[in-house]
Amino acid sequence: MLITTTLIAALCYLVATGLQWRRLSTGNHDNLCLPVRLLGVSGFGLQGYSVYQLLHQPGGIDLSFFPVGSLIAWGVVGLVLASSLRQRLDNLFIGVFPLAAITALLAAVIDTGSTPKPYSGGMITHILLSLLAYSLFTVATVQALLLSRQELALKQHHTRGLVASLPPLQMMERLLFESLWAGFILLSASLATGFLFVDNLFAQHLAHKTLLSLIAWVVYATLLAGRHFFGWRSRTAVRWTLGGFVLLMLGFFGSKLVLEVLLKV
Repeated sequence: MLITTTLIAALCYLVATGLQWRRLSTGNHDNLCLPVRLLGVSGFGLQGYSVYQLLHQPGGIDLSFFPVGSLIAWGVVGLVLASSLRQRLDNLFIGVFPLAAITALLAAVIDTGSTPKPYSGGMITHILLSLLAYSLFTVATVQALLLSRQELALKQHHTRGLVASLPPLQMMERLLFESLWAGFILLSASLATGFLFVDNLFAQHLAHKTLLSLIAWVVYATLLAGRHFFGWRSRTAVRWTLGGFVLLMLGFFGSKLVLEVLLKV
């Protein structure tokens, strides 16, 4: 049942990606809009069921590498689908739908052999805040890449295709910093709950994750302060956003990949 549900979810995502690409290629941004959204919502619902089945095991919760990756991708899809209802962010579908399909399939077919563990309410709060923060920063990173592409295209006077379907440059910047602020608040709360509820946040298996998350927090704090006090924008914002995201992903997925997949710890 799990494999079947995951395959259907992945198929929904991939068909939606193809239809969205067709919308961009033809330049008719209203055409196929409803089918793309319906397929995206269907994939989101089916992946949510798969993720729930993977995470909730008889012995506790499985927070190994691939299920958590699928959970974060699922959260990103949900955020983008919700945001696209009020802003022209449909083009993010081209990036997030295939990512969700791949992570869902990997989580369903690869078993890292990790043991599910029971977690306290405080730990679950810390974990959920962390995952939400990572999801928002993933959305912000995709927005930053689109912003960079949009700015370059406008400088070269290329105003067709992808650029024509994006919101104005100033709105793209505003959306980027809205996502960054939301992610920063959640990351701050995640670090705070980590210090409160994790027995030893600098234990050997958590030291790299904690240190890189703290450095990423400083990077994002610097970017937001630079925006507020010095008006940082465009290329500067993109570079700092990407830098913070790389640090977060190395801290979270890098440590889990080494410990669970390579070292089988």
